[in-house]
Amino acid sequence: MVQASMRSPNMETFKQQKVEDFYDIGEELGSGQFAIVKKCREKSTGLEYAAKFIKKRQSRASRRGVCREEIEREVSILRQVLHPNIITLHDVYENRTDVVLILELVSGGELFDFLAQKESLSEEEATSFIKQILDGVNYLHTKKIAHFDLKPENIMLLDKNIPIPHIKLIDFGLAHEIEDGVEFKNIFGTPEFVAPEIVNYEPLGLEADMWLSGASPFLGDTKQETLANITAVSYDFDEEFFSQTSELAKDFIRKLLIKETRKRLTIQEALRHPWIMPVDNQQAMVRRESVVNLENFKKQYVRRRWKLSFSIVSLCNHLTRSLMKKVHLRPSEDLRNCESDSEEDIARRKALLPRRRSSTS
Repeated sequence: MVQASMRSPNMETFKQQKVEDFYDIGEELGSGQFAIVKKCREKSTGLEYAAKFIKKRQSRASRRGVCREEIEREVSILRQVLHPNIITLHDVYENRTDVVLILELVSGGELFDFLAQKESLSEEEATSFIKQILDGVNYLHTKKIAHFDLKPENIMLLDKNIPIPHIKLIDFGLAHEIEDGVEFKNIFGTPEFVAPEIVNYEPLGLEADMWLSGASPFLGDTKQETLANITAVSYDFDEEFFSQTSELAKDFIRKLLIKETRKRLTIQEALRHPWIMPVDNQQAMVRRESVVNLENFKKQYVRRRWKLSFSIVSLCNHLTRSLMKKVHLRPSEDLRNCESDSEEDIARRKALLPRRRSSTS
């Protein structure tokens, strides 16, 4: 008989049985600050899933682990959603130290990794991916759910070995239900992808998800420069890289990257934009004949990966110095197992590292 933890009516209930009794736990797919994701196979069906082990915070005073309230919110949202472009939650288990989310296995890698390998990309192909992202966001927004962390690492492919791979939105660790008349403010997310209202600590709503900047034009040399670029909405379409980009595409981008939330495209307006849904043959032809400058995309991609690696090395060095001070280690006794969770300085947690990702919530 399955037992659920005894909680108040408003709290999520998780199965209190050993996950290992029901699933064969396999190889590690990725890790983050407070989570490890492993492939698993359900014993009763033989179906494969991804098991995300989230380390629980053991006390209010501790900063290690994720507090119960945050885990419950993520699970509550995942239990509400069922859409082809959103990762599916299958089950939840809990033990003394972890909450284990059994999730749909998403094994095609990141969309950006897939695009970085392509030689060319027409705007028609690009919009086929963007349309899937918008469809997923539209579903969330109809339920008054804001994702708040739509960035390249959280846009995955179910299977990359088909011409137009199926997109899955993942990682709902920052997601919130937006309640009418209830003001919500927070500072979270990844610097170059957050909306101005997050940086400025202003009331947040569904509009923050529409700040869809992709390969961010706001990425600066420092976090402070990045955030300053965002609040100033400082960007331009460099002729060198956007000479083959259609005006329709530029118009779509301009209408998303608007500081005033009331003037920014809503999800419904974005889906109806002629770049996404051409209204005549001429617009459709423009989209087919215009190309995305992958050279610029790849430069952004490499720069972002470099900054990611630099962040990991810097954190490892910081941890090494701290540990040496505490236990008087010799310099040669480094932290050999330092696997940081990438750029988590303001995002609270991430389940999978780039290039090793397979599934997360």
